[in-house]
Amino acid sequence: MMASSVAVPVIDVQNDNFKELWPAMVLAIKTASFIALDTELSGLGSRKALLAECIEDRYKAICHAARTRSILSLGLACYQKLESKDDTYLVQVYNLTLLCSEEYIIEPQSVQFLVQHGFDFNKQYAEGVPYHKGNDKGDCTHGMNMRKLFVELLRARKPLVLHNGLIDMVFLYQCFYAQLPDKLGTFTADLSQMFPAGIYDTKYATEYELRFDASYLEYAYKKCKLDNSKSMAASDSGRHLFLEFCKYSGHLSSYVDYRPCLTGPNPEGPLNVCQQFSAYGWCPNGQQCPMSHDTDLIILNDEKNKEKKKKNRRKRKNTPGGKDQFEGAPENKLPRIDLDPSHPHTDATPPAVAELPDATPPQGSGSDDKIKTEQVAERNADTEVQAVSAEVEMKANEEVKGNGVSEPQDQATTESAKKEESKRKKLEGGSHRAGFDAYMTGYIFSYAATLAGKVGEPQCSETWLPECLNKVYLSGKSVPLHIVKSTFFKPSKAQMHKMNTVWGKQSSSSEASKVEATV
Repeated sequence: MMASSVAVPVIDVQNDNFKELWPAMVLAIKTASFIALDTELSGLGSRKALLAECIEDRYKAICHAARTRSILSLGLACYQKLESKDDTYLVQVYNLTLLCSEEYIIEPQSVQFLVQHGFDFNKQYAEGVPYHKGNDKGDCTHGMNMRKLFVELLRARKPLVLHNGLIDMVFLYQCFYAQLPDKLGTFTADLSQMFPAGIYDTKYATEYELRFDASYLEYAYKKCKLDNSKSMAASDSGRHLFLEFCKYSGHLSSYVDYRPCLTGPNPEGPLNVCQQFSAYGWCPNGQQCPMSHDTDLIILNDEKNKEKKKKNRRKRKNTPGGKDQFEGAPENKLPRIDLDPSHPHTDATPPAVAELPDATPPQGSGSDDKIKTEQVAERNADTEVQAVSAEVEMKANEEVKGNGVSEPQDQATTESAKKEESKRKKLEGGSHRAGFDAYMTGYIFSYAATLAGKVGEPQCSETWLPECLNKVYLSGKSVPLHIVKSTFFKPSKAQMHKMNTVWGKQSSSSEASKVEATV
């Protein structure tokens, strides 16, 4: 059965239920229209190297991180477009807790950040699904394991959707596929064969297709939700996005974690927005920051500033000799540069940068929102919304007041409790899990694709977001990384070997001949 829901069901997968849930995961992958992924990592190493001016140097730095660090959890969100309903998707979300079987580095700041945001390391070490990195070993591609699950993902030939996805793709390749090639061109050639239906980056789509005021994951997700809701409420004649979720019952329901979605700004929180968090999705002060990290409030302020600018422009146009007002970042908002909202521990603070009228990220700007300690989170500062909805909070308050008795409380105790509650909600607003982040990534993509579609015309994979196909966002660069085959780079030897495993000998030799013919 299917049911619409304001709470997103995320199925927790670990070693003790991996085989039980295997058929459901494989079926979800095979029937999906596209698949969104997100990862949590044990660290990334030098942030400066990850933001090197030369993209080849960046790739080498990410490869070094992937070979020495590991994926701690993997989020998998399968979006299946329902042909019987316009612009409606059935969504299935899985959060896989993983444990690398080899030695790997885990960075203290990554541990600290993840623990603060609810990651359970005891559960990971006790129940994580084991995997090994690099090339295949023995009979690892048979049976039910992470490497075989990744093979099933490739065999499905579905579009892959990520948010700020270069780091994700490098880690996925190293952890579940094969030893990384030394050259970036070889890596992109491999990816183009691995994902023939294309790769999409929602950070790139947010910057250049949707053109939001900020592009970190939580902001983009909530802005898409808000705009979609407004459009439906206004009875707009355009296309709208609708989601449905499976209804889990019986024994399976014990694996489901329902993630409620925040419906609006927290009325009890501070009203002044933290400009650092507003621009980048993270704040060095974390929970101690006296300003608001409420993304809903940030979006509300941005909307108000837009309306104010529109009014000012109209006034200036009606004034003799008036000029159009400069259109840059919203008032009182820091110019957008790619600081790692996912990684609050960047090596350097962002330099002062002039606002760019075309909203193009400045060259060489701060760290990537995806430079995460384990992706600590742009995509992760892009967050999983754990705060309870306003309706649930209201009901809870009514139940407390229902006894008709109000007992006086010590003022100091009350103030302390309010402070702790505000702190908790700030933490929840910035917390995340790979599964929910994958869901948010998929939501952004499906909304953008729906928005780009024309009313009355069927949507197919070839028309998702053609302007964003195989373009991966690069921090501090005005052009993306193109995932395409090149006449200068052949697929790696590991890739040719893996194609035999994934597609079979006949397909492998056919693909190989095609590659040779283009070189």
